[in-house]
Amino acid sequence: MSSVKPAQTGGAVTMAQPRGIAWRNIITRPEFGVFLILIAMGFFLSLYTNTFLTSVNIFNILRAFSWIAISAFGECMVIITAGIDLSVGSVMGLAGLASAMLMARGISVPVAVLAGLLTGLIVGFLNGLMITKGRLPPFIATLGTLLMARGLCYGLTGGWPVRSLPQAFRNLGQYDIPVAGLGIPLPLIFMLIFAILTSFFLTRTVWGYRIYAVGGNETATALSGINTNRVKLMVYSLCGLLTGIGGVLMTARLGVAAPTAAQGYELDVIAAAVVGGTSLTGGEGTILGVLIGAAIMQVLRNGLVLTGVSAYWLQAVQGLVIVVAIMLDQLRKRRQ
Repeated sequence: MSSVKPAQTGGAVTMAQPRGIAWRNIITRPEFGVFLILIAMGFFLSLYTNTFLTSVNIFNILRAFSWIAISAFGECMVIITAGIDLSVGSVMGLAGLASAMLMARGISVPVAVLAGLLTGLIVGFLNGLMITKGRLPPFIATLGTLLMARGLCYGLTGGWPVRSLPQAFRNLGQYDIPVAGLGIPLPLIFMLIFAILTSFFLTRTVWGYRIYAVGGNETATALSGINTNRVKLMVYSLCGLLTGIGGVLMTARLGVAAPTAAQGYELDVIAAAVVGGTSLTGGEGTILGVLIGAAIMQVLRNGLVLTGVSAYWLQAVQGLVIVVAIMLDQLRKRRQ
């Protein structure tokens, strides 16, 4: 009898221990805390307003942050390498404008869309060249690109928007896929696809491991034989490509390409990555966290509108959220 009891007790312990470890791992992940914040915001807004939980409002939120999230996936990879890309807002506007201008000249929609994506890729590649070959700090290089890309938007259009875009192009941002009586926004589908692809790339490929390695300790990574400049060039190029995709979807949604489009969106993109747990010191970050971070920023924007707060306060609140997110990240690092 006595020999059976310890065995049963030991068996119970060995079964409970992995469960406890699993829950501890989930709770201590940065994404878990960010997700709780998102749930709390949704709960508050559902009590404070009568329209937040309506299907129309929820799908509007999902549609509106989709292109921000897609660009933020690329920004996440850049920040993981301990870099930064300030040009994403201007590149988003330039990519959408490039597609729109080609369609206005009679170019087919698929070719024009590819041209917009290529525009983002080229700008990202140039950012990578300036940082790796020109030895410029990422902040300075991408700040210059921000101004140049925005200047191109104004210079190419003379300050006038490009209108009368084809319906086939606008469907990319405006079409809803009917599912169970609900309309699922097409940009949301694109966002989920790129979230899965980017997450797989970061966590299941050799290049993904190298991205984390460069951000964790660039010197040690270089001494191990990895070409760190090649890794950086790749992440800035991918960031430009993903930003180009976001810009094309945004332009398709608006139905017009304005030279002021996506102005200030670099704040939203960087905030989505940082609030989602991507560390500005490099080496840490997940696509799931970025997705939640982008949702938080859009729910915050939507919540301010629903509660009647003036839109002029939006940037102040966004800046406060970024500062608090960075402070919490630094506090977590000190505890570790």
